[in-house]
Amino acid sequence: MTKLDIPFGRPWIDDLERDAVMEVLSGHILTHGPNCHAFEDGFAKMMGSGHAVSTSSCMASLHLSWIDLGVGPGDEVLLPAMTHVATAHAVALTGATPVFVDSELTSGNMDLDDMAAKITPRTKAIGIVHYVGIPIDMVKVMALAEKHGLKVVEDCALAVEARIDGTHVGLFGHTGCYSFYPVKHITCGEGGMLVSKDPETVKRIGEFRAFNYDRSGPGPKVPGLYDVKGLGMNYRMSEMQAALGRVQLTRLPDIMRMREANFRALQSGLNAIEGVRVLDSGEDRLKSSFYCVTMLLEGVLAAKRNDIALALNERGVGTSIYYPHPIGRLRYYRDKFGYDANGFPGATVIADNAIALPCGPHLGVKDMEDIISCMAEIAETMRRS
Repeated sequence: MTKLDIPFGRPWIDDLERDAVMEVLSGHILTHGPNCHAFEDGFAKMMGSGHAVSTSSCMASLHLSWIDLGVGPGDEVLLPAMTHVATAHAVALTGATPVFVDSELTSGNMDLDDMAAKITPRTKAIGIVHYVGIPIDMVKVMALAEKHGLKVVEDCALAVEARIDGTHVGLFGHTGCYSFYPVKHITCGEGGMLVSKDPETVKRIGEFRAFNYDRSGPGPKVPGLYDVKGLGMNYRMSEMQAALGRVQLTRLPDIMRMREANFRALQSGLNAIEGVRVLDSGEDRLKSSFYCVTMLLEGVLAAKRNDIALALNERGVGTSIYYPHPIGRLRYYRDKFGYDANGFPGATVIADNAIALPCGPHLGVKDMEDIISCMAEIAETMRRS
């Protein structure tokens, strides 16, 4: 059997991106310049409303959001147990305590009943993650938050172009935070974006992520003269990254069209295999970003997840796992906060029994058919073994 060439992720970069970066390098402004501002404006326009400020990463955007909300020691923040560790690190770095909410098994998102049950007098905020780009119902989340006087931050690292009733995710809470890592929907190599409906929030956070400089004093604007209003960070994006991101934004409609076509083809084929179920929102009003196809293995296949992933890899199909552990099962969080490693049964099922498969624009429907064929053969072999 000929080995396939189906990597999990591959950025779509050609001469347009290379020329844009080289144009920056031929000038003298390499950071915090016109490309960053244009990328911010373009990103906000893509979302349909709101305001945006570029950052060095999604985690930087999250950290800035929690600092802006005054989250700190003595506070609790509800977070999904099933997420990338950056989501938890951004809270823990403020001195607050992450409290992890279990997952429901239709979409992999936070279980709303468990979320409500874990609110205490110390709870200050809720950190939402749209699991692998599948939107959680933010209408219900915001109703719960408003009932208890809680702020909400949305981690949209995998959720570019995910929408709820037509509204882009990231525009429901205090802020929304995005990632431009190489295998995301669009890439800057590294980098992030923070968005908010409130222009003052974006202005305030934008100043904080650039040392909190204040150049608003009286008199002429002499280069190099500034005051400082308070503590700040250096979480800025470079002009090279922003130039790359601007070109990537122009590709986004084509990227999303190909992602959805690949996702639908793979979802349909995999759901026809006994013991395989693809996670999805189950509601048309909750439109996914189609980041990847996460198949949950059930029955006899569940116990053979790692063997199945390796068998796919041997045939040339790239895979990943989102995520290898509930955060409370990771050593640092278990040791520091005393979480019960068995306290997140839904998230544990996903962590131990799911495999993520690619559906990005570097692939076509024929690749999806090949993945389905491979998975059907592997599943049949595993059931007989």
